[in-house]
Amino acid sequence: MDPTTIAVDLAKDVFEIACATSAGRIVERRRLSRPQFHRFLSKLPPGVEVVMEACSSAHYWGRQCQALGLVPVLLPPQYVRPYVRRNKTDRTDAEALVEARRCAGILPVPVKTAEQQALQSLHRVRAQWQTARTARMNVIRGLLREYGLPLRAGAVTIRRAVPRLLADENAALPQVVRQLVEHLLEEIGELEARVRALDHQLRAVADADPVTRRLQTVPGVGPLVATGFLGSVPHIHAFRRGRSFASWLGLTPREAASGTRQWRGGISKRGDVYLRALLTHGARSVLFNALRRARVHADRLTALQRWVVQLANRRGYNKAVSALANKLARIVWAVWRREIDFKAESSLQAAM
Repeated sequence: MDPTTIAVDLAKDVFEIACATSAGRIVERRRLSRPQFHRFLSKLPPGVEVVMEACSSAHYWGRQCQALGLVPVLLPPQYVRPYVRRNKTDRTDAEALVEARRCAGILPVPVKTAEQQALQSLHRVRAQWQTARTARMNVIRGLLREYGLPLRAGAVTIRRAVPRLLADENAALPQVVRQLVEHLLEEIGELEARVRALDHQLRAVADADPVTRRLQTVPGVGPLVATGFLGSVPHIHAFRRGRSFASWLGLTPREAASGTRQWRGGISKRGDVYLRALLTHGARSVLFNALRRARVHADRLTALQRWVVQLANRRGYNKAVSALANKLARIVWAVWRREIDFKAESSLQAAM
């Protein structure tokens, strides 16, 4: 009997293969090297499903399968793990993929294009450089504190105060420490220059792509947020509703229920941490500007601004930020899926 499903446990060098029928019965197993796996895929008949976890290199192999006329199915790893029986090995991982594919409730992850992954790579490297920049600043603050020179946190403080300290010959700093701090400042400057170059590149992408131009009509969504979504969301039509999109970002409440009792807590914080952080920062900016505008021109607030200002006054600043991020995620879904620009006065209707 010819197999209809090929489950693949991906790896760098050795690939575990489990060939199964439509009923889920495994009829063949193989353990292949990377060149052998390439040849194995090329010999499969068109239309065969190739099931893999949506992990490292999965989107590359998904594109390879599409080019050969195969049907790649990428399953979320967190939903495949419960199907692993006994010890976790390559063999049991492949078996788990076969079982997980039979579950209709596990929706596959759309395969990303090479351009989407390249755009996502820009964001990942940018985040790494920002983390390194913050680490260098903390090292400087820690070194100076050891010599009785405490500094407040923040990049502005480092830029202004540290050069003055280095220029002060009376400061109780050994020459070795002065040189170390100078080298750290140079590294910080180089990292900031690299981040600015990436920001310029992302801004050019955001201005050229019609999707990102449309997303930037949403309050709190600039070039960084728009390109982040474009690179991380393979297919917006995979989300049937705006709430599904917000849930995927981890912005919907945690829920626990038993019988007639139901409890809802804070946001679930599942999904992509980076995207959720970008959207939350955008929501914080929108709320800050709305509160400032409400103090001067309360009659000129948009529908979205009036809603979030009232919520902040009723429930507090941080809860309003989380609720607004949830709202913005739904608006982003509506604008992207329906291919329409955001109109400020119809914000609440667009998010429904």
